[in-house]
Amino acid sequence: MDMDIINIAGLAEEKKNLGNDEYKSKHYESALRFYSEAITLSPQTAAYYGNRSACYMMLGDYRSALNDVKTAITIDDKYEKGYIRMAKCSLALGDVIGTDQAIRKFLNLDPSNTALREEISNLKVLREQNEKATACYDKKDYRTCLYHCDSALKIAPGSVPCKLLKAECLALLERFEEACDIAITIMQANSTNADAIYVRGLTLYYSDNLEKGLLHFERALMMDPDHKKAKLMRQKAKQLKEKKESGNELFKTGKYRDALTVYSDALTLDAQNKDINSKLYYNRALVNMKLGNLREAINDCSSALVLNEKYLKALMQRAKLHYTMENFEESVKDYEAAVKLNRTAELKNLLKDAKLQLKKSKRKDYYKILGVPKMASEDEIKKAYRKRALVHHPDRHANATAEEKREQERKFKELGEAYTVLSDPVKKSRYDSGHDLEDFGHSADIDPHHIYRQFMPSDFGFGFPGGNCSNGSNFTFHFG
Repeated sequence: MDMDIINIAGLAEEKKNLGNDEYKSKHYESALRFYSEAITLSPQTAAYYGNRSACYMMLGDYRSALNDVKTAITIDDKYEKGYIRMAKCSLALGDVIGTDQAIRKFLNLDPSNTALREEISNLKVLREQNEKATACYDKKDYRTCLYHCDSALKIAPGSVPCKLLKAECLALLERFEEACDIAITIMQANSTNADAIYVRGLTLYYSDNLEKGLLHFERALMMDPDHKKAKLMRQKAKQLKEKKESGNELFKTGKYRDALTVYSDALTLDAQNKDINSKLYYNRALVNMKLGNLREAINDCSSALVLNEKYLKALMQRAKLHYTMENFEESVKDYEAAVKLNRTAELKNLLKDAKLQLKKSKRKDYYKILGVPKMASEDEIKKAYRKRALVHHPDRHANATAEEKREQERKFKELGEAYTVLSDPVKKSRYDSGHDLEDFGHSADIDPHHIYRQFMPSDFGFGFPGGNCSNGSNFTFHFG
């Protein structure tokens, strides 16, 4: 029987030695197996647990390493290496209290030993970084909080609380993919971790997935009924969901003023949720458009685009609103931006039309110059020219100042241009289609006096007893 015990002890030692060889070769998985076999053969040997603990540490499994070293110390409370590893594991896990306790116990055994000098220094730095991270989080300075979390994780790479605080900051800084990766990794290791479930909920909530976000907040509260952050976010998510759905229903049923109130209320719930708020602004823009509040509708589209510059619906709606209000330059800019996002034939045609309207808006408005509507007949155009030509003919202003004479000459010339184009069906059609005056195949320097002379003097109610119509020096006007 004693011989059997000796053989088992010898075999266990042999397994430990094989494990040591693999450890030295950095084959940690293989070393782990040999150490485990040694422990199975001799479960009351503290050193075997200590060796396997070191192996777990090299694999980054600090929790298993800490469990092994605690077992080793239970077996031998004078096991110095055990306290060293306990301090290192506790520090790696971000357990400030556990690290401090391990250091104190080690120094009680050997006060002059400096093996944990680095850990003592790092423990102080970790405390400082944790305190700074918490202070920055409380001030909502998430970017600086993230910096302190990263600094802390260099000392405590296995700290789950620190990782989750980092993930929460990432989510609040809209770096959802990174936040999600951290949360899911922790959930895979511990599916009941309420903080990890909460952070995963944040990434969903802020990515316009209210339903799933809400479910995660509720699940976090199942794991921890007193989770304050999950309670707050569940309330916000529920309110946003209800307000958005209510506003949509009111809009569908034509209750636009009520919908306007509901969407406005929803926008006050969580300024941090940019994705949802951009959609709420867009929905409110549609309501304002229905109510005829076009400027407010444009402002809402702009607010939506500030939150999401690639929001195609808001961009197209604002382009249409600018077009309706004849802000063609702004309309063109929006359609150009929309085409960059989605090069559809429809958008290209809308852009082309907006550009045409912009070009037309920058030309002289011949209809306005003659004072006639766009559907005016040839006779109406002729009568309008006669009436205005009488008013602005330079001979009518022979006694005016030089400046006034130049102004009347300019208006008289514009009347000639307008009449030349609008009295010719072909030119009028091309003008209405957006062509410039220079496109009509004749000089823009139209002689207004030549056009004027085409009308018989009797048409104007005065005669020309002598002299030239173009200079007006011998004109006699007969106004009735």
